[in-house]
Amino acid sequence: MNLAELGQTIGLSLQDEKLFLQAFTHTSFAHERKGERNQPDNERLEFLGDAVLELTVSEYLYQRYPHLKEGDLTRMRARIVCEPSLAFFARELNFGKFVRLGKGEEMTGGRNRPALLADVFEAFIGALYLEKGLDGVRRFMKSMIFPRIDDEWLAQATDAKSQLQEAVQQEHLGSLEYQIVDVKGPAHDRQFVAEVWLAGEKLGTGTGRSKKEAEQRAAAEGLQRFRK
Repeated sequence: MNLAELGQTIGLSLQDEKLFLQAFTHTSFAHERKGERNQPDNERLEFLGDAVLELTVSEYLYQRYPHLKEGDLTRMRARIVCEPSLAFFARELNFGKFVRLGKGEEMTGGRNRPALLADVFEAFIGALYLEKGLDGVRRFMKSMIFPRIDDEWLAQATDAKSQLQEAVQQEHLGSLEYQIVDVKGPAHDRQFVAEVWLAGEKLGTGTGRSKKEAEQRAAAEGLQRFRK
């Protein structure tokens, strides 16, 4: 890993190369080298990073929206600290290029897989917390992540399925149905196309790198149409 390049990417000077190497080491890489010493994967850092993200995002939302109630803040946090959003942040920062993968995971397109990228982002936050402390994580989030989150982003963010479900339930209109109607691209760069239907009427269509992402985007389109 080029620690200087990673530091330049995130706008911070990093020191502990071993720590950040672990943060970007997928279990597949560690498993293939289990006979070697000092090849820990990033799962423990992912666990730590998840908790740190919950705290820093909660703090940010609490300060940014002083008039919102607990339930609204909780839903907003869920839209930020979720797989599609964390994978988006990881892609924006080009974290995929730093990940160490096993040969099989590499061949099947793991470097671009949303779940893997989201885990790497959490592990990176865990490593950053260990090296820079909570203030260091706050500086990173303030400079690199929170500017990407505006009111429109939050309104259209990744919990669109829940928002659409709530809206439909309030009107007692029946059940939503999601369908994957097409899969495009090669195995390492799949694009799924999803549709969301209500009472025989198509509300929205969405495309994404995973089925979940496609369904969320279909729900976001359906939510806009439903509100109109």
